[in-house]
Amino acid sequence: MKNIYLITKREFLTQVKKKSFIILTILAPILMVGFGVLIGFMFKANEAEYHFEVVDKSGLFAGQLKSTKEITYTFVPPNTENALIQNLKNMEGTDGLLIIPELKDRNFDALENGTKLLTNKKIGMDTKNAVAADLSNILKKEKIKQLGITEDKIINLDKNFQLISQNVAESDRPETDLAFGVKTALGMGLMYVVFMFIIIYGVRVMRSVLEEKNNRVVEIIISSVKPFELMMGKILGVTLVALTQFTVWIAMSVAAAIFLNAGFSAMQKNVPAGQEEMMKNLDIQQFATEVSHLLLDMNYATVIGVFVFFFLFGYIFYSSMYAAIGSAVDNETETQQFTLFAIIPLTLGLYGSFTIMNNPDGPLAFWLSIIPFTSPVAMIARIPFGVPLWEILLSIFLLIASTLLMVFIASKIYRVGILMYGNKATLKEIWKWIRS
Repeated sequence: MKNIYLITKREFLTQVKKKSFIILTILAPILMVGFGVLIGFMFKANEAEYHFEVVDKSGLFAGQLKSTKEITYTFVPPNTENALIQNLKNMEGTDGLLIIPELKDRNFDALENGTKLLTNKKIGMDTKNAVAADLSNILKKEKIKQLGITEDKIINLDKNFQLISQNVAESDRPETDLAFGVKTALGMGLMYVVFMFIIIYGVRVMRSVLEEKNNRVVEIIISSVKPFELMMGKILGVTLVALTQFTVWIAMSVAAAIFLNAGFSAMQKNVPAGQEEMMKNLDIQQFATEVSHLLLDMNYATVIGVFVFFFLFGYIFYSSMYAAIGSAVDNETETQQFTLFAIIPLTLGLYGSFTIMNNPDGPLAFWLSIIPFTSPVAMIARIPFGVPLWEILLSIFLLIASTLLMVFIASKIYRVGILMYGNKATLKEIWKWIRS
C-alpha cells in the first residue's frame, strides 16, 4: 500500500503541476460556455427575414395571414399579378410572390393545389413549411366555420389534454411535467459526466503507461515496485486528477450561478415601467426554487451514493482495461484495435439509456443497469426515476466482482506487456499472458 500511495502521489502531482492542466482546468468551463454562445450566434447569424407579396384572389386570407419576425406578408391587388411576375427577378426588397387562386364552390382542395410561391432567391425548407403552415391554419378555420362551429369552439378543439399522473407506490402527490423533466435532465447529465470521465481519463491512463514504456522509464520503476502496484498507482493518481478538475469546475459553476442570480434579482428590482409582466415571465429565481424543491423531494442521498459508487468503480473497471491496452502495444496507432473493447460497451450503455425515459422499469433498462460493462452509465441514468433496492445491490455486487476480476486480468497483461518491445501483441498472445 505504501508503494501504491507513493506512485499515486507522484502521478497526481506530475499531472496537476503541468501548465496545460492549470490552463485547461480554468478555461474549460469558459470555453464550453463560449462555444455554446458561438453555436447560438451561428444559428442566429444564418437566420433570414423574408418579404413576400401576396395576391389573394380568394379573399380568405386578407386580415388573417399575419406577418412574423421572420416572414412579412404584404397584400397587393390581384390586377398587379402579371406585372409582379415579370419584374420579380429584378425586384429589391421583395423575396417572393405568393399567388392564391379563387375559391370556387368552396373547393378548398383546388385552392390548395393552385397556390404557388414564386421566389427570386433560394429559400430554406423551414421557410417554405412556415408559409404552408400559416395557410393551412387559416384554411382549417374556414373549413370548421363551414360546419357551423364558432371561434370559441375552434379554440376549445385545439386545447391540449392535460393528463395528471401519480405513482401511488412511490408518492402521495401527482408528478408534474417539470418533475419528469428534472429527473430526465439529472439522469442524462450524470450519465454523460461518467461516460466522458471514463473515456477521457481512461485514455490518459493508457497514454501514461505507453509513454513510460516507450521511454524505458518503467524498467527502472519495476525494479523497485511490483507491476500491480504501478498499475493501481497510475489509476488512482489519474482518478484524483479528474476529481480535482471536477471540484474546481463545480465550484466555478456554483459561483457563476450565485453571481447570475444576484444580478438577475437586482435587475428585477429596477424594472422599467410597463415591463413587469415580461420580467414575471422570466422569473428564473422562481423556476430555480421549484427545481431545487423537486431535487430535494427525491431520495437524493441514494442518488448521490449510487452516482459516487458507479462513478469510481466504473472508472477503475475501464481504466484497468485501458492500462492493459497501453502495456500491450508499442504506439498509439496500435491502441485503436483494442480500445474498441472499451468504447463499444460504453456507447451501447449510453445510447441504450435514452430508452430508459420511456420505460425506466423495462427489461432493457434492467439488463443495462445490471451488466457491469454498461451499468456505470445505465444505472446512473435510471436512479433518479427510482430503482428497487435489490436491483441496486445486485448491480453493485456484480460491478465489484467484475472490477476485481478486470484488475486481476489487467495486472497479468500489464506484468508481461509492460516489458515487451518491438513485438506486436495479438489477442492470442494476450490470452497466453492471462493464463500464465
